[in-house]
Amino acid sequence: MPMEKINNAMTDALSDNVFPGAVLLVSVKGKILFFDAYGLANKLSGKKMTRDTVFDLASLTKPLATTLAVMKLVQEGRLEIEDKLASILPLFRKTEKEGIRIINLLAHNSGIPDYRPYYLTLRDLPKNERESTLRDLLVKEPLLCRPGENVLYSDLGFMFLRWVVEAVSGSRLDHFVYDKIYKPLGLEKIFFIDLDYKEKKGKERNGSFAATEICPWRNILLEGVVHDENAYVMGGIEGHAGLFGTAGDVNLLLSELLFSFHGISKNAVIDGKLTNHFLRRSEGTGRALGFDAPSLTGSSSGIHFSRNSVGHLGFTGTSFWMDLDNFIIVILFTNRVHPSRENMKIKEFRPALHDIIMENLAERGIIKIY
Repeated sequence: MPMEKINNAMTDALSDNVFPGAVLLVSVKGKILFFDAYGLANKLSGKKMTRDTVFDLASLTKPLATTLAVMKLVQEGRLEIEDKLASILPLFRKTEKEGIRIINLLAHNSGIPDYRPYYLTLRDLPKNERESTLRDLLVKEPLLCRPGENVLYSDLGFMFLRWVVEAVSGSRLDHFVYDKIYKPLGLEKIFFIDLDYKEKKGKERNGSFAATEICPWRNILLEGVVHDENAYVMGGIEGHAGLFGTAGDVNLLLSELLFSFHGISKNAVIDGKLTNHFLRRSEGTGRALGFDAPSLTGSSSGIHFSRNSVGHLGFTGTSFWMDLDNFIIVILFTNRVHPSRENMKIKEFRPALHDIIMENLAERGIIKIY
């Protein structure tokens, strides 16, 4: 079997308790070559993982929702990546953040801190006061350095971008990306979960979700509820986390980006020149705009992805890597934080798996590796 090494690596990872369950998808030039599910979506109930399991995508929200929303606004002429924060959000006028540009937020060199546990403050407030309080906290958050000076991966920067998207579009982030990107592409299995709406309507979650952590302060097993604490207190919708999806629909979305990048997309959802601008690595930051790029050493993509690649990791155990030169997409979705976030074995497993996949594709003559 041509994919036997890949399959063995995944089953070995289950035996080694790298994760309780996973879905792996590999596509080349839009054609799926490998797509399988492993293990359990929920250890407590014994629910099995399937190819249709919905995952909490965690920080994949940054490239697959917030960044795409920014791209769409730029494409529509309603936003420029060189626009300054204060020109869009008046609360930042005459503050140290007024000169931060949209491109700084996308490239993680805005000078904004990486993370703050805002939820500790927000969870005790009435829900109708949380958004204004969060935005007040963001306005007051001191910069660590001047914009453009240092690269620091930041959740907070994408909270700012959510605010920007909503101020410019007049629409909530989840509604905007669905209406402008997911729906036109026919994607129904990539979405945010509005926790306030579910509470009001009493909607029952279906059984298709991968469980994540037994949360110590929420006192529940998280299943169909966003894992990220800051996103949770904001009702499940934020710029840095909150997106859910299946490997299949994420592959379709990434394939659209890949085809757009090469100017061969049959859809007009995302402009090709704009995609090129966003997905090209910046030598100044080592990142693409809104996307990660392989580091010179120790990349989670392994050693065989071309320099012209983009990807991203999610805290819950999700990731994608896309080799733009070779038209390759590798999606690895796991529930490695189930039932506890203390399991870090995926850090070593992920690059090793990507190497096995790329070497397999080379053996089959699909790509050349050196």
